[in-house]
Amino acid sequence: MSRLDPLRHLEGELAALEERGLLRTPPAPTMEGAALLNLCSNDYLGYASEPWPEDLLGRSGAGASRLVTGNFAAHEVAESALAGWLHTEAALLFSSGYAANVGTVAALAGRGDVVVSDALNHASLIDGCRLSGAEVRVVPHLDLAATEAALAGAHGARRRWVVTESYFSMDGDSPDLPRLRAICDRHDAALVLDEAHVLGVFGPHGRGLAAESGVVADVLIGTAGKSLGLHSAFVAGSHALRLWLWNRARSFVFSTGVSPVLASALVHRIRCVEADDVGRARLVARGAQLRAGLAALGVPDVAAGRGPVIPWIIGSADAAVALSGRLREQGILVQAIRPPTVPTGSARLRITVHARLSSEDIERALAAFRATR
Repeated sequence: MSRLDPLRHLEGELAALEERGLLRTPPAPTMEGAALLNLCSNDYLGYASEPWPEDLLGRSGAGASRLVTGNFAAHEVAESALAGWLHTEAALLFSSGYAANVGTVAALAGRGDVVVSDALNHASLIDGCRLSGAEVRVVPHLDLAATEAALAGAHGARRRWVVTESYFSMDGDSPDLPRLRAICDRHDAALVLDEAHVLGVFGPHGRGLAAESGVVADVLIGTAGKSLGLHSAFVAGSHALRLWLWNRARSFVFSTGVSPVLASALVHRIRCVEADDVGRARLVARGAQLRAGLAALGVPDVAAGRGPVIPWIIGSADAAVALSGRLREQGILVQAIRPPTVPTGSARLRITVHARLSSEDIERALAAFRATR
């Protein structure tokens, strides 16, 4: 008697995704020196294309969780460098931005708490909220009046938390951080701020939008996989926060420590990014040039934005995929972003700029956009 395949339903589910224009398959591997002009990377300052420092030597793997035998001096040096850069007491390395977000929120909030979460928060923040066991109150995107109302109605809670991004990676917009900080202070709420897409890009020495705004988050989460051009992530804040996460963030406790060599590379890269005001200025200039050109083509809602992320809202997932394909034929790599990454009906091209682009690169991209409209 043949055994039934318990996964036989997957073929039908995949076919349903394809019919809705939502099936994703692995793209062709990115090739060094490829002819395609990449306008969809998070490598905002261009460091991911640089080789590791020649003198960088050391152990390739941690071999175990940091709590067992995987804690090395290189980890603590990197965490000290992060804390120094971000002007916090301490920092803690995680394996990825997803691990940092999901582990941190789930470790801090708990039953009896209320978490106020922006409707467009990253999936990792959403999952952390769900795993925490706290009551989660989702508020409309960037709606600070709704945030305050949710906190005002939660004064019977054990603790209150506001979880948001400082720069939303699919929309390129930001909350009013000083006002949000004031709201949190009025209601004795902790501010958990994901600064993944702004560290290196904004603020004094690339310290992010919170630093630019003069705001101190209670919990600051960042990643090495974007402007720092590496891999891993971190949480920065007080010594007590670091020790609590060391004990209770499951995505940290039960993961092998990041490579000690990677931790050493992180120290080098922090120094590069901290000093790279020239790169940040180039990023602003290329972004302004591309926004102005897209606005002239009639792309809505791009001229007033800031930062490296420029969303071109298409609406239909099939239309976004088709436009992405036409651009690829013109030598421009811009991936279509579809639900569930973005809300239904808001499929888009997520266009990004980086500091290594030339003015001629931007004009080449605009010519391709013009030809494929």
